[in-house]
Amino acid sequence: MATYRRAARDTSRPNVTLLHHARQGILTDEMAAVAERENVAPDVILEEMARGRLIIPANINHARLEPMGIGIAVTTKINANIGNSAVTSDASGELEKLEMILKYGADTFMDLSSGGDIPTIRQALIDASPVPIGTVPLYEAITRVGGEPPKMTPDGILEVIEEQAVQGVDYMTIHCGILREHLPLVNHRITGIVSRGGSLMAHWMVSHEEENPLYTHFDEILKIFQQYDVTVSLGDSLRPGCLADATDAAQLAELRVLGELVQRCWDADVQVMVEGPGHIPLDEIEYNVKLQQEICKEAPFYVLGPLVTDIAPGYDHITSAIGATVAAFHGAAFLCYVTPKEHLGLPNAEDVKQGIIAYKIAAHAGDVARKRPGARDWDDELSRARFAFDWERQFELALDTETARAMHDETLPDEAFKSAEFCSMCGPSFCSMRISQDIGAGIMPEVRAKDRRKQEVAEKLKAAAGE
Repeated sequence: MATYRRAARDTSRPNVTLLHHARQGILTDEMAAVAERENVAPDVILEEMARGRLIIPANINHARLEPMGIGIAVTTKINANIGNSAVTSDASGELEKLEMILKYGADTFMDLSSGGDIPTIRQALIDASPVPIGTVPLYEAITRVGGEPPKMTPDGILEVIEEQAVQGVDYMTIHCGILREHLPLVNHRITGIVSRGGSLMAHWMVSHEEENPLYTHFDEILKIFQQYDVTVSLGDSLRPGCLADATDAAQLAELRVLGELVQRCWDADVQVMVEGPGHIPLDEIEYNVKLQQEICKEAPFYVLGPLVTDIAPGYDHITSAIGATVAAFHGAAFLCYVTPKEHLGLPNAEDVKQGIIAYKIAAHAGDVARKRPGARDWDDELSRARFAFDWERQFELALDTETARAMHDETLPDEAFKSAEFCSMCGPSFCSMRISQDIGAGIMPEVRAKDRRKQEVAEKLKAAAGE
């Protein structure tokens, strides 16, 4: 885009979306904020938005929002899922999880509440959150009919979608890609339809013998989203729930529909991203990412994991972070975290922390591998602090400062050890980096002169060991 003008978003327009403004050559405050945050030229942000490769989820009614961008031209972002269930958790529990999200740096979160007073919980989260919030409106629509999908009506779904848009939700997962013709394709699967939203829509279609109303009423949904700038997150209802079901006919059939719906979003100047698998063997991840980019015309790819093995319940934040790293390297722009409780139960605040840390690592590793400008600076600075035995600086630079400090202090708690040239792994005589420094200075360890401070540290270590 050769020229543009800077202006605040015009919320008096029939279409208030940032995509609509970008295509008019208007650099809004939100776009400028993302450019500054990402250290990317404003015209690049504008061009990427107009092209559809970058989104800035930013509902005009989310007052506390601090704009952030998702796309291949900016750093890889992560999402944290929270939300209560019909059997546990409440607003205070979800706000505690939100504190973890903000403390450890998830870029967005989704409220997937499916029980209790869902609108009240969501409003509390919107009011407290400076990061974008996503939802799955289908869940609330189902709760309003007593949890019985056949009782849901298209008007009922649209009513929930509009209410959530008015409330300030920044993006919504819409399970509009699963069609009646796809249902026989899952019969061979081990785990069937593992998407909650996908299974609910399948139930509705079978019961009514009609097409998916989220697909048939998609244009009406887009009109709502134009009024508030809600980003469409095209749900992957037929994502694989185990390795055996990966990259099968059902998954690919839905992906082709999602490609069609991406274009319909763009035709309406509505921001859109595409959700993806799921459980995928490591060797199939690159193919999945590149296929999505081809079919969905490079709309941002939002992947859940993917989990690269099915054998580790309780550790799926690890099995999925492996896949997420590979997906980020190949072009996924947005990673949905998985917690240790995946497949086992509702995550608590500590599970949220573990999922966020695993995915911050995955996102950063993907950025380093893609050689994004400045991505490795953090790594290099920490490495220099490590080689200099600057423990306080190491703790400060650590992704999880509290844990890094606690692990060091578990065996060497005295403040004197914060200046020691060793940790409890190697002790004073076997630290490879100290030996490397000695060799580099031309002084062998056995003849190295020790100043008073180093001698004091050595004596403290002996005392701690009971010698």
